[in-house]
Parts: sequence; structure tokens; C-alpha cells
Amino acid sequence: MKHAYVFPGQGSQFPGMGKNLYETNESAKSLFEKANEILGFRISDIMFTGTDEDLKQTKVTQPAVFLHAVIAFLSLPGAQPEMVAGHSLGEFSALVANKTLGFEDALKLVAIRANAMQKACELNPSTMAAILGLADEKVEEICAGITDEIVVPANYNCPGQLVISGSNAGIDIACEQMKAAGAKRALKLPVGGAFHSPLMEPARAELQAAIEATAFNTPICPVYQNVVAKAITDPAEIKANLIAQLTGPVRWTQSVQAMIADGATQFTEVGPGKVLQGLVNKIDKSVATDGFTGDL
Repeated sequence: MKHAYVFPGQGSQFPGMGKNLYETNESAKSLFEKANEILGFRISDIMFTGTDEDLKQTKVTQPAVFLHAVIAFLSLPGAQPEMVAGHSLGEFSALVANKTLGFEDALKLVAIRANAMQKACELNPSTMAAILGLADEKVEEICAGITDEIVVPANYNCPGQLVISGSNAGIDIACEQMKAAGAKRALKLPVGGAFHSPLMEPARAELQAAIEATAFNTPICPVYQNVVAKAITDPAEIKANLIAQLTGPVRWTQSVQAMIADGATQFTEVGPGKVLQGLVNKIDKSVATDGFTGDL
């Protein structure tokens, strides 16, 4: 019986996120102020009083979701993770929770990642689409069959829900073929670009240099990383997987299955939203899930 802590990614943000933590917890307030200083702008103001549109910019979204999740985790009384995982961006929050990374170092890496991804999106107009009700193998087969455009499986969220990523034309072609193959839905997502695909390659060098220059500690418990979907504790491996994640898929279904196989019986989602609790329940109904946002 092990307690797993999981951390959400981009898309779970909402206006007002983290405001209650800031107003009711002195140490949370000082972490938000430290983040404002590190980032060079008052991200806390955008989080607490900004609009949906303000929060949608990748360079804001990623640090905002990271900050909410990490500060909520650090405010959680008696949190003792025995295993951690994060969905995409959430992997950085997970690495603070298991003490691989310090708060400041992780925030700096998230800011570099967000800015590099924003630039990559502007360089290659591209998008993502959610494919519902089709077997993973069928989705993979259709993507592999589109050879004149880039289209790849990006997020294995839960059985019957796989997000694909690629060029605008490639995603249009794939969506038509997915529907023809029996998908319940093939829905283009309102995202800035093709995350977790080769189209993020321009962002990779910048992130890689920053990760390699940052000290990673031996964690207090394993992290189940997106690209390998298994328990990792070696700092050098954690670095390599974190770099690979930018252009590789998020194997969330497989990560949760591996955590359960290794003894996880309770999953606590920390940070904005309840997306991961829903996905864990769809992957395996036998485990218990709960969440902590720190907000009222």
C-alpha cells in the first residue's frame, strides 16, 4: 500500500488559482513573491486576477500551474510521497515534491521551457487533437501512415483517450482518418502548438543546456517519468528523460499502471483542477483518488 502524489500540466489553470494559499499561508505568500522576483514579472497578479486569456499564454501558463501545484504541495500537512509523477509540465512539480530539484531551480527551468516552447510554436504553426474511443494501436497505425506531414501520438491519457500532435495539415488529415476508423470524436484542441512532437525540437537545445547546468539531487522516492513510464531514481537518468519529454510522448496510462503494479493504492492530485483524478479512475477503478488545491 503506497501513497502516490501526481501533478497536473498545462490546461488545468483557472483564474484565481492560488489566491487562497497566498492570503492564508505566510510561507506560501513568500514563495509566490520569490517567484515574482525570479520571473521578473508579477505572475501572482495574473494568477489571482487575470482572465482565462491572460493565463493561456504558454510563458504564463506553465509557471502558473507549476507554482500552484508546488506551493499547494509544500502547504500540505504531513505529505510523505512514496512515489510521484506529473503530466507533462507536472513532472517538474513532481521533482520538487521528491526533492530532486529545489523550488527556485525548478521554477527557472519551467520558465526556460515555457519560453522555448512558445518560440517553437511561433516558428512552426501546429496543433494537437484529442482522439476518443479508438484503441491506442489504431491511433498509432494511422499516425504512422501519414508520411508527408508530421503527426505523432503525444499524450496517452487513459484507455480510449489519446492526444495526437503535429502540423496543422497533418492533424486535419489524421482527424478525418480517425473518424473514418470509428473514433467517437477527433477534436482539435485550443493549444499553441504541437507539444510532445518533433516540432518542439527547436526548444530542445535551450532546455537541454539549462537542465544539464542544474544540480539534480538523489530523490527521496521514485518518479515515474512520462517518456519511460517506470520508476526512476538516478539523477542522470531523470535529466535525460526530462529533456526527451519535450519531443517524446506522455505515457500517462502506462505510468499510472506501473505505479499501481508497484503498490500504489492511493493517488493524491496536487494543484489546479481534477483532471488527473479522472484519468486515474478511468485507468484503474480499484485505487482511491483525492485532490488538494489549497483553494477554497
